[in-house]
Amino acid sequence: MDFDLNEEQRLLKDSIDGLLTDSYDFESRKKYMKEKGGWSQAVWGKLAEQGLLGLPFAEADGGFGGGGVETMIVMEALGKALVLEPYLATVVIGGGFLRHAGSDAQKAAHVPGIIDGGKTLAFAQLEKNSRYDLFDVSTTAKKKGDGWVIDGEKFVVLNGENAETLIVTARTKGDRRDKTGIGVFLVPANAKGVTKKSYPTQDGLHAADITFTGVEVGADAALGNPDDSLALIERVVDEARIALCAEAVGLMDESLKTTVEYIKTRKQFGVAIGSFQSLQHRASDMFVAAEQARSMSMFATMAGDFEDAKERSNAIAAAKVQIGKSLKLVGQQAIQLHGGIGMTMEAKIGHYFKRLTMIENSFGDTDYHQRRVADGSGLI
Repeated sequence: MDFDLNEEQRLLKDSIDGLLTDSYDFESRKKYMKEKGGWSQAVWGKLAEQGLLGLPFAEADGGFGGGGVETMIVMEALGKALVLEPYLATVVIGGGFLRHAGSDAQKAAHVPGIIDGGKTLAFAQLEKNSRYDLFDVSTTAKKKGDGWVIDGEKFVVLNGENAETLIVTARTKGDRRDKTGIGVFLVPANAKGVTKKSYPTQDGLHAADITFTGVEVGADAALGNPDDSLALIERVVDEARIALCAEAVGLMDESLKTTVEYIKTRKQFGVAIGSFQSLQHRASDMFVAAEQARSMSMFATMAGDFEDAKERSNAIAAAKVQIGKSLKLVGQQAIQLHGGIGMTMEAKIGHYFKRLTMIENSFGDTDYHQRRVADGSGLI
């Protein structure tokens, strides 16, 4: 198979690499972490100016009609630069729900704001006991006239602190773990009855625990079928997993590069430690693991276009397994080869390791996806 980028894709790669090289060195990142919400509005504006926030949207909606490969290119670059801005939450996940299930009116209300950088979104899905099961939903949405009343709690909502609009999964009928009766709703973050508790996560991003108490929304808040949206949720989360695989590849590339540079300059017994054969073998193992991850990230990107949901989910689960194994090896070896300095906040390799670890646990860890692959359905 030909995995070479076409001319437009190479231009996209050069464009985002150039932007992040100019505005996202490690010292700048540490400054952005202290801004409101934990990321830079100025950088977000630059991403919008280059059209990156409109990349996956159809041209009819004001976007550029990009596909999975374009998203992969962007996410790899964001991973290499350790970007904090909510591209995953807003463009990949929020944009995914709008692209796959949004009405013309819903797209008109939200997509232009995403594209110009004026609006960010957050996906409120995780609950106290749900673990990785997307169908485990106890938050309720009950009919009231033509609209809905939402009650419940969501946890670790990425970008929940800053988002103007929340995309909330809620049960319209049935019991907590039923696979039917689940809807997806667009909820204004400032709606009456929405309360947030915000905090930084281990990787430098920000999240929020959000409580919905009698939150009233209109009939136009529902995305797709409010009684049967699990397939929609699974599809968008699969796209998020694909994006995370690509981000992890970017993180591993930079972790390997940083580690090799370090062992070439760090001296012990009067010689660079990179001259020790045992450490060269470790670096070689890191390279092999990163390349295995890259291959599976490409495979997952192609699988995102599979029409058969079972085939798509099984392929993406397999990719997440390999990514999880690779990132663990690369991350742990990078820290070990750096020694004690790798665990300090001043050393960027520690930040890469933390982000890799968070990706491994996002939307299903390695063990979870290995069970899905063994099951053969990709759906459990």
